[in-house]
Amino acid sequence: MTAMPETATPEHYWYGEDPSPAEMLEALRAFRRADAAMRRRTAADMAMNETDLRALQVVIARELDGRSTSPHHLADVLQISTASTTKLVDRLTRSGHLVREAHPTDRRGVVVRATPHAHDEVHERLAGMHARMAGVADDVPRAARPAVVAFLREMTAVLDDDEPIAPLTTAPTAVDGDA
Repeated sequence: MTAMPETATPEHYWYGEDPSPAEMLEALRAFRRADAAMRRRTAADMAMNETDLRALQVVIARELDGRSTSPHHLADVLQISTASTTKLVDRLTRSGHLVREAHPTDRRGVVVRATPHAHDEVHERLAGMHARMAGVADDVPRAARPAVVAFLREMTAVLDDDEPIAPLTTAPTAVDGDA
């Protein structure tokens, strides 16, 4: 069995003696796993891949915010190539979920817009889950909400940090006679 570093405990590894941060982070990890699984299930249930569903959500969210969406913006948000974005927009156009339109201010540009069919389908399939999620959020005591929001935003900033992590190194090998 491998020995743990002196500062680590089996329960809290590098989080120290107070179990609260470890419990909070484990709850956050469980949420992230559940969120990823829900996105996979939702995409599969809607007979789409996850990237197509995410693109549709981006376009709809921007429309609800009064903004248009260019294919270039989708490529940036989804972190995919322009060629992949073209294929994605082609698929969602063929399926009746998106339409291409002339850009309102750039004669050479194009924007994509969700069709009424797409809005109806997404709302029909996700409204119940969103209502349940809003109910859970509503159950958080009002006084605790700013702390919860701050925690989640700070965790987002940590996860969005682009600082590279050093690669793992090879463990030293045992010398003959050492055991």
